[in-house]
Amino acid sequence: MGTKGRSSPRIVCCAIPISRAAGKVLVVTSRKCPNNWLLPKGGWEPSDGQLEAAASREALEEAGVRGTITRFVITIPTPAVIYHFYELDVAGLDPEWLEGRERRREWVDYAEAVRRLEWKTELAQGLKLSTLAPARAH
Repeated sequence: MGTKGRSSPRIVCCAIPISRAAGKVLVVTSRKCPNNWLLPKGGWEPSDGQLEAAASREALEEAGVRGTITRFVITIPTPAVIYHFYELDVAGLDPEWLEGRERRREWVDYAEAVRRLEWKTELAQGLKLSTLAPARAH
């Protein structure tokens, strides 16, 4: 993917929806490729103001997730896109949501989420740096 005529990379904000009590992450299917799983993400809009607000908005639109952004995880720049990852502690899920007819959502454990996201390196990388990741031995 190139910059699609843009002179600078697209800014994409990504939510990592977490149920801390269950130790799970919510993943959603891609609209373009329904067999591929994603974290809720999308382009930052000037009306969002802060990057965190865009991550929160995308989580609501794509997965019906309501909650609180609790932690900035990482920024991953690529030639076409600059990804900003945020942990979102989920307070609740709307039974119907904007893209509910176009996407499926599913709670999975950390290892399964990493497996499902591996096709998109940046998404797997962002998740691996979240607080859900098992602690690494030093």
